[in-house]
Amino acid sequence: MPRSPFIRDVPAVQALDAWQSARTAAGCPTRVGTQRLGLAEAIGRVTAEPVWARRSSPAFDSAGMDGIAVRSVDTVGASQTAPVTLTDFDVIDTGDPLPQGRDAVVMREHVRLLRPNPGPDPGAGAELVAAVVPYQHVRSIGEDVAAGELLLPQGHRLRAVDVAAIAAAGITEVLVRRRPVVAVLPTGDEIRPLGCEPGIGEILDTNSLMLAGQAGEHGCEVLSLPIEPDDPERIAAAVLDAAQRADLVVVIAGSSAGRGDHTASVVAQVGTLVVHGVAVRPGHPVVLGVVGTTPVIGAPGYPVSAALTFEIFAAPMLAALQGTTTVTRQTVAARLARKLASPLGMDDWVRVRLGRVGGRIVATPLPRGAGVLTSLVRADGLLVVAAGLEGHHAGTDAEVQLLRGLGDINRTIVAIGSHDLVLDLVSSALRGIDPGVTLASSNVGSLGGLVALRDGLCHVAGSHLLDPATGDYTVPYLPRVLGRADLIVVRLVHREQGLIVAAGNPLEITGIADLNRSGLRYVNRQRGAGTRVLLDHELSRRGMAPSDVAGYEREEHTHLAVAAAVAAGRADAGLGIRPATRPFGLDFVPVAQEPYDLVLTPQTYDSPLLAPLWALLADETFRTSIQAFGGYSSAETGRRIL
Repeated sequence: MPRSPFIRDVPAVQALDAWQSARTAAGCPTRVGTQRLGLAEAIGRVTAEPVWARRSSPAFDSAGMDGIAVRSVDTVGASQTAPVTLTDFDVIDTGDPLPQGRDAVVMREHVRLLRPNPGPDPGAGAELVAAVVPYQHVRSIGEDVAAGELLLPQGHRLRAVDVAAIAAAGITEVLVRRRPVVAVLPTGDEIRPLGCEPGIGEILDTNSLMLAGQAGEHGCEVLSLPIEPDDPERIAAAVLDAAQRADLVVVIAGSSAGRGDHTASVVAQVGTLVVHGVAVRPGHPVVLGVVGTTPVIGAPGYPVSAALTFEIFAAPMLAALQGTTTVTRQTVAARLARKLASPLGMDDWVRVRLGRVGGRIVATPLPRGAGVLTSLVRADGLLVVAAGLEGHHAGTDAEVQLLRGLGDINRTIVAIGSHDLVLDLVSSALRGIDPGVTLASSNVGSLGGLVALRDGLCHVAGSHLLDPATGDYTVPYLPRVLGRADLIVVRLVHREQGLIVAAGNPLEITGIADLNRSGLRYVNRQRGAGTRVLLDHELSRRGMAPSDVAGYEREEHTHLAVAAAVAAGRADAGLGIRPATRPFGLDFVPVAQEPYDLVLTPQTYDSPLLAPLWALLADETFRTSIQAFGGYSSAETGRRIL
């Protein structure tokens, strides 16, 4: 048997240590050079030396309020009921130097009969209704910073407030680290530049854009290189050239074990290959090496893997080059909304949606494929399952690193249950009304949503479960699943369910009865989904069994995923909603009309968090936008049916 192309699955910490040792042995720079910049240009850069104040700020005792400068002893006893009249004072504005002989300022709101030009005439003066103590409302010299004081240490990334304080201390320029240069080298015969219309088997180069953005967020200058085909000689030449021009080279794709994967062999050929294969998921086929005195990373081609590779390996190295550290994220304990399985032997980085339900933070894992780019966009947090664990059960606590502020998370409506495109429309519309409100939906099927509501893991459960015995939807399941009757059901929409088929319906499928045809391939929804319950009911009505349907056991978790399977030619039909056909140009064979409802507790229904949702569902303009989707009726949208 051929030897594995991976050296081994090195734990991430050991991989980082090995890479650091190799960089040291190769004489790689530990810091980038320095340059002196004006303050406006220095924002975002890292200080290369301590910054000391050259002058005090303020440079003199000054007024902290508009009012009059006085001797505090002259104001003793002044109050609203016993005002004190002064003739010896100076009118003063905020920031003015404190006149000689004065030691306090009475704010203008506490002064009556203020005359603009005080003089020796004892008949005119200022009546005070409040006393002041020495140096009240006075900014003393050096109150902000004193001359000779340390303003900022080296290794500090400058913010707008920092350069303002530096300027106030008499400094006009600072010595900072130059931006590290990160060369991003995309590879692959199938990769095409952004702006092209990709053909079958071709992929747009979104990874270069993403990795360049990540490098920019870490204060780096980016050298974006042209796409190189899967030619080891061309890749080697490009890596050698980039290594002479950059502080870090990131080679995209080609890090795995396929026929066109050359990154590891190229690094070994032109430099030193340190690690090939790290025990992290996603991102296992990582390449770490050194070419000359320049570190090289081979990032996997899948976007989630590439992003995680940059975060684990590139970010700390780039921070060290600038003499600083990476930002430490806040962590919280969160309850898992559903079971999370994880492979032993690998650190598993899982992106999650977050919301506060019943006073607790709830985490719902996002789709975990290494190519699921949307999981990067929608994530509120990162949950790392350590290599020695097989995952977590639903309802258990796990530590989550926050990618979004707690204030935003506290205003997130957590919806778990059946998939419907109107929920995406609701989410977008809510953000348009109030950018602070988020609807985060997770697709686990109608039954899974009701179980999540029972366990206190969501605010609302989306359901369209048909009860074959009564013909009613959702309501008959509530006492069975949740064991309580005091629940509220709000109608979201009526929608059309049917068979999603190829454009033009080439197989001339007319309905459920055709699903037992020889050679016809079906794609199903997951167990517990309302759409699957509907299919089982329709099969039973016709005397058909699940075993009669080829592909019954094949599951997808959303209507769009079913449509995608049909569009790709992997299936001939699948039950789903009509709007799912539109993005793929597919045809639709109607089967049933059904309601889709939101189930929740009375306490949640009356909570301020849900008020924007009910207002939106009552809005006629929004209801019209639902109708425009096609396949929906919004006649009862927002109506409480239980």
